[in-house]
Amino acid sequence: MISRQVPDSPAIVLATLNAKYIHASLGLRYLLANMDRHGGAGLRARTQLREFVIQQRPAQIVESLLALNPGVIGLGVYIWNVIETTQVVRLLKTLRPDIKVVLGGPEVSHETGEQEICQLADHVITGWGDVSFPKLCRALLDGPKPLMKIIKGEQPPLEELALPYNDYTAEDLAQRLLYVEASRGCPFKCEFCLSSLDKTAWAFELDRFMAEMDALYLRGARNFKFVDRTFNLKVDFSVRILQFFLDRMAPDLFVHFEVVPDSLPDRLKSLIVPFPAGSLQFEVGIQSFNPEVQQRISRRQDNDKTADNLRWLV
Repeated sequence: MISRQVPDSPAIVLATLNAKYIHASLGLRYLLANMDRHGGAGLRARTQLREFVIQQRPAQIVESLLALNPGVIGLGVYIWNVIETTQVVRLLKTLRPDIKVVLGGPEVSHETGEQEICQLADHVITGWGDVSFPKLCRALLDGPKPLMKIIKGEQPPLEELALPYNDYTAEDLAQRLLYVEASRGCPFKCEFCLSSLDKTAWAFELDRFMAEMDALYLRGARNFKFVDRTFNLKVDFSVRILQFFLDRMAPDLFVHFEVVPDSLPDRLKSLIVPFPAGSLQFEVGIQSFNPEVQQRISRRQDNDKTADNLRWLV
């Protein structure tokens, strides 16, 4: 049974351990934004978001979480925080075994049977959590009791998701990198990468996404980090997004994109050129220039175009 809540304490706490304070968790904000839409009216009001950093002591993090006296704690688990989060979960379940601990994130979406952190937790959601986490929380709080420990995350059409950008606070806008995504998934099938398990990449409806970016900008946001694995996959989308930021250029504007280097047509180059030095950052995805390695890892790349585009960028 869920522990009895203290008045005004949240029933649900969404938490994660970021690598640094400057990073603001996009995943947690997606969950928060979708609590009512996919968990039923009133669930968001019963949910609070708490972010920590991996440099904090596990006991300090647990003390902060237990002070809220929630019934459910959801933790985002990633490659950079799985060791520290395991320590947090172990201590949580030792001190308060009645609190339901739910895990999600890429680091616990595979090999759940082999990981200590999954064994310690009450539930693990693999894959997308935007829909499944709110539903699970509703069941944990109000019944019926969930039967499965490992829950395969439901993947809805993107238009069914509430977007999270309004949940970035004024403090986030002033002091932190804001993570945004115009698409999800990855079209590549690199043998070594978990992202290759995606069927493809899915784009958010562009007008809706751009309206959210405009709202962020008008609120004062100037640091945008796109987490799309292939920002330049759809050139028409890329052109419109670049033009959006070029039209709003400011001395403190900074935008980060991950790009595939063999696809920089002249339309994109002509928009990149006017940006002032230091305002654009490109994370270029190159696994190898060796054709044999490329074949072994199932990564196609035009090496000549890649080399030409890298020379052009630098």
